[in-house]
Amino acid sequence: MKQRNLGSMKVSALGMGCMGLSFGLGPATEKQYGIEMIRAGAERGITLFDTAEAYGPHTNEQLVGEALAPVRNQVFIASKFGFEIQNDQIVGLNSRPEQIKKVAEASLKRLRTDHIDLFYQHRVDPSVPIEDVAGAIEGLIAEGKVKHFGLSEASSRTIRRAHAVQPVTAVQNEYSVWTRDPEKDVLGTCEKLGIGFVPWGPLGAGFLTGKVTADTKFDCATDLRATFPRFTPEAIKANMAVVDLLKTIASGKNATPAQIALAWLLAQKHFVIPIPGMDSTKYLDENIASAEIDLTTDDLHQIENAYSKIPVQGDRLSEIHMSFIDK
Repeated sequence: MKQRNLGSMKVSALGMGCMGLSFGLGPATEKQYGIEMIRAGAERGITLFDTAEAYGPHTNEQLVGEALAPVRNQVFIASKFGFEIQNDQIVGLNSRPEQIKKVAEASLKRLRTDHIDLFYQHRVDPSVPIEDVAGAIEGLIAEGKVKHFGLSEASSRTIRRAHAVQPVTAVQNEYSVWTRDPEKDVLGTCEKLGIGFVPWGPLGAGFLTGKVTADTKFDCATDLRATFPRFTPEAIKANMAVVDLLKTIASGKNATPAQIALAWLLAQKHFVIPIPGMDSTKYLDENIASAEIDLTTDDLHQIENAYSKIPVQGDRLSEIHMSFIDK
């Protein structure tokens, strides 16, 4: 697979988002199947694997740790801290330095490793100065327990403040054909500071694959999309124009809408490394092949011109999730 630079790390052009194997997008996959999927990704050349303490909670880190143990020295593991978790429920944010160190120790055990390659603050905690957060990570890096510092859903202002204390290697915000928020200033800040950008939700939580319809049912107990305004039947119908646009481009490339969505992200900046979820070898191979699709300038203009006329309906996250976003 093609490689890209993520700070001083050279990683695969596409990473693997592991969350959906355990949490958030329906029932968890059977453990052995999840292990096989992660290992299949590594065998095909994926070297960046993304997880978090909050996924499960905890179970996704355990899955990733067991799956990657045989190839640990050949891959990069990214995890995250920053939520307060009580009785396996997320009850708020917590990025106090002592909590960061506690989470790091627990994550290292679950991941079966002596270091976390990339440790993101999952959400910016307004009650803790970002300089204190960066200082805590600086200490973990000095101890060798963490190699690189990342931020997730952070604003440009927060990125700059953190970077002044401890260099930020990567920023992970939601970004895709239908979610353009980072284009306002975060991408520019990353480019100026030499920070990699890792889009989460690059396939719009499955919507951009074309597999979601207005009749799709989301289980409130296991699927976060049940609470997302963009996934109501009415919004899905209204937003299907985005999928139709991707299908139009895909038809001329012998590709799928998902492949065009990923190729579009890769074409935006050389430091962009998407992390789509992959729960079958079919989708794994399909996603990997997207790195070989070259979108021309005309293709990109066609996408932009058509997208500018599509009013995407609905917030990207639920009200409670939006309250955790750094403004």
